[in-house]
Amino acid sequence: MKKFMKKFLYWSLAILLVFLAVFLYWKYGFTYSEGNRAGLLQKFSYKGTIFKTYEGELILSSVKSSQNVPLASEKFYFSVPEKEIALKLLKLEGTMVILHYREKNGVLPWRGETKYLVDSLTIDNGQPR
Repeated sequence: MKKFMKKFLYWSLAILLVFLAVFLYWKYGFTYSEGNRAGLLQKFSYKGTIFKTYEGELILSSVKSSQNVPLASEKFYFSVPEKEIALKLLKLEGTMVILHYREKNGVLPWRGETKYLVDSLTIDNGQPR
């Protein structure tokens, strides 16, 4: 009976560790969705108490006025884990940009405050794509 219990505990622990590894990958490593968002880069900053991360705010506009100002809009909050891209975005505040993002299922504090991680950008010149 003692041998059976050892074997049972060993296999239970192994199954639990595999389940935990799969769950952690799904929660923090798996890309749930990816795509592009175009809008006005309203705010971009480097912030945090323990883990400093780059965080931004993009105004997504569905209607623009005659002076190219967004009227009906919503905000898209995002994080940038790569310093090279963050330095580019710091110079583009107030500019129309197109951001490519990956959405994760969970947030890690050293990766950013949001589930949306920006990995590339282009400047939106206003021409139809």
